[in-house]
Amino acid sequence: MTQRVRFYQTGTFTIGNRLLDPEKRTVQATQERSNSLTSGHRACQGCGEALGARYAVDAAMRACGDNLVCVNATGCLEVFSTPYPESSWQVPWIHSLFGNAPAVASGVAAALRARGKSATRVIAQGGDGGTVDIGFGCLSGMFERNDDVLYICYDNEAYMNTGVQRSSRTPPGARTATTQAVGEHPGNSFNQGKNPALIAMAHEIPYVATASVADLHDLEDKITRAMSISGARYVHIHVPCPLGWGAQPCETIKLARLAVETGLFPLYEAVDGEIVKATPIRSQRPVAEYLGPQRRLAHVMKDEEALAAIQAMADRNIRRFNLLKTDAEA
Repeated sequence: MTQRVRFYQTGTFTIGNRLLDPEKRTVQATQERSNSLTSGHRACQGCGEALGARYAVDAAMRACGDNLVCVNATGCLEVFSTPYPESSWQVPWIHSLFGNAPAVASGVAAALRARGKSATRVIAQGGDGGTVDIGFGCLSGMFERNDDVLYICYDNEAYMNTGVQRSSRTPPGARTATTQAVGEHPGNSFNQGKNPALIAMAHEIPYVATASVADLHDLEDKITRAMSISGARYVHIHVPCPLGWGAQPCETIKLARLAVETGLFPLYEAVDGEIVKATPIRSQRPVAEYLGPQRRLAHVMKDEEALAAIQAMADRNIRRFNLLKTDAEA
């Protein structure tokens, strides 16, 4: 059983690794880290996806003794890390099409099993567009077959690499290239989209979790736990995108944390289709604090009805996952 790390600093967003015992530090705070996604890539300043991938893959590498193969769907992560003829990956890495990363990873796992290389593990990676939209059928098939693959979705809430088009994870009211802030109901439609973690749970696969770059210790812990399990596993990581969201690069972690503290992005784990743990929040923050710094939602801030609807979504998550617990209960 793990215990959440508590820091004495208040009003800061520091990780505080130097205050911790070595065994409690993140993978990135140790000299033994693998640097699977190394420096030199071309991600934007403040890119949450680059940060999330670095922590997730390095945690997976440590968990399997650096015996890992990565399959990567087309998208931001693939484009900024592998501009031909260069690559920032220091791990066996395969580029798949936009929508078939789960199928390719399943094939890699089957080939390794056929060759008797059961010690080599496989992860697949993709953005929300390649995961929840284009690759959704392949992903469901991977879950249904219970293939021995960990799939990681880096959710920046739109098709960022191709010009910020709406995906099934784009929040209600958000302005994108395909949901302009014009008309009677500007921005993305309400009551639309998908919740892939809950859909993954419906397949009753061995492990499902949500994570955020706001809590990197929690992210690493969930990846490590997922790598200790065989069968199909799914981890959904929230990764703010300064460019697509119209936010300052320095506010990436702050926005990720506010998404959690408002209840809009709950953190939880599920085993065999049942939620076994949800990360509590001490007090719920109003959604306006999270939406305000994002230019893609500037028009929503002027619409009291839209704000109330988004607040109601956050409140529902708070109730659904029982997120408001005292320290004693947590």
